[in-house]
Amino acid sequence: MADVAYADASRVYAGSPPVRAVDRLDLTVSDGEFLVLVGPSGSGKSTALRMVAGLEDVDEGAIRIGDREVTDLPPKDRDIAMVFQSYALYPHMTVAENMGFALRLRGMSKDTIQSKVKEAAELLDLSKYLDRKPKALSGGQRQRVAMGRAIVREPSVFLMDEPLSNLDAKLRVETRANIAALQNRLGTTTIYVTHDQVEAMTMGDRVAVLKDGMLQQCASPRELYDRPANAFVAGFIGSPAMNLATFPIAGDGVSLGDLTVRLPRAILDRASADDLGEVTVGVRPETLRLVGDGEDSFELTVELVEELGADAYLHGVVAAGSGKQRIVVRVDGRTPPRLGERVRVGIRDEDELHAFHPSSGVTLLD
Repeated sequence: MADVAYADASRVYAGSPPVRAVDRLDLTVSDGEFLVLVGPSGSGKSTALRMVAGLEDVDEGAIRIGDREVTDLPPKDRDIAMVFQSYALYPHMTVAENMGFALRLRGMSKDTIQSKVKEAAELLDLSKYLDRKPKALSGGQRQRVAMGRAIVREPSVFLMDEPLSNLDAKLRVETRANIAALQNRLGTTTIYVTHDQVEAMTMGDRVAVLKDGMLQQCASPRELYDRPANAFVAGFIGSPAMNLATFPIAGDGVSLGDLTVRLPRAILDRASADDLGEVTVGVRPETLRLVGDGEDSFELTVELVEELGADAYLHGVVAAGSGKQRIVVRVDGRTPPRLGERVRVGIRDEDELHAFHPSSGVTLLD
């Protein structure tokens, strides 16, 4: 096992102007850690993974695995194993042959290969499928074979590039739990790429959020959720997304419909110090609640109700200045309001509000 370090590593594609797919990435993955790279399409997450694998050049900076700089080493000399989005199994080989193929290329004995394949198959619950060929397996079983092929090599680092994208929703949930449990058991340093922020939050020890090739924040899932570094992270992490809107500061707060939302003193002081006349305010759907008449609240017109069983999400609009602001509210799924209904919405705890610089998007809370 080994740690992995990006030292101001960049991948630049030729063009006019040049495209910085990964821009001065400075990030260390600790020995045995499960790190998830997450971001929208085009954020550079897969490129960053492939730079570690040696499948993409490092145009600036360096990459280190353990105590070795591997920036210019070919993939075969990096002691890594990669699991791709496509299973990339040999259709004419059995499961056992697919899993042991890399070991056979290394010249290992037949008995050693059989022993390692058997051990990996037991870990992945594949023992009864060793004689089958890929066409006789389900998608989830094929993905486990691809993982088994990586496990038998006993690499220093696992690299996984959206390995669950081809699975259906139920199987994705089951398989991501299996991958997380397996990594915890093996203790192998793992870098995992996904565009699915729910997948990222449920699997990673830490999550690194990328946008336009630049690292926005790297922290534990809970810290990303509770203390996003900027408005992009706040809006990307969480499902449904955080409600974000920019408002002028009026007195000790901002106006949302007929409600004055008081901002915490720390936010007001920071806004004053930065000479800001407006702030971008963020509030998560679960921080809002339905209230009765007479309580501090604003009126929301319900345009869509998403019923998910225990919870429901109201999508609606509220008057905000001369325009309208769309808001999402989480409510009890047993008795949600009806489409077109007007409801009163209040804030559970004003300390759960977030505020960001209106232009840079950087948080105003340290």
